[in-house]
Amino acid sequence: MQRVTVTLDEDLLADLDALMEKRGYQNRSEAIRDLARAGLAQAKEDEGGNGDCVAALVYVYDHAARDLAQRLVQNFHGHHDLSLATLHVHLNDESCLEVTTLKGHTREVRNFSDHIIAERGVRYGRLVMIPVAGATERRKHHHHD
Repeated sequence: MQRVTVTLDEDLLADLDALMEKRGYQNRSEAIRDLARAGLAQAKEDEGGNGDCVAALVYVYDHAARDLAQRLVQNFHGHHDLSLATLHVHLNDESCLEVTTLKGHTREVRNFSDHIIAERGVRYGRLVMIPVAGATERRKHHHHD
């Protein structure tokens, strides 16, 4: 490891310390390393990513929307190579939440997710992608609960 000196203003340092306490970090270095990893992964995702990824697609939809459930099922059958598993939760009389795990090329996963989120009747959707290298990388420190 290399030692790096970073200058932070008081407000940012206070936010970092609050995050450390909330998440149980033992020191600032651990917190900053995790934040840097997350920021780099987000930057790679924003650039379009060129490799494979694992992802979680989370969306809420109106289960009564005309033919929506059937369209969703057809979409997933048409992309069975990307979809690993789906958790379905009934939130209330009108809404269902689904969390689908996906695996494949970053571009295909993003395109598929964008298509699902754009379906008429889907009220909310968000994709969280993790590069495969990042998902399989061993953590170099331990969190203590």
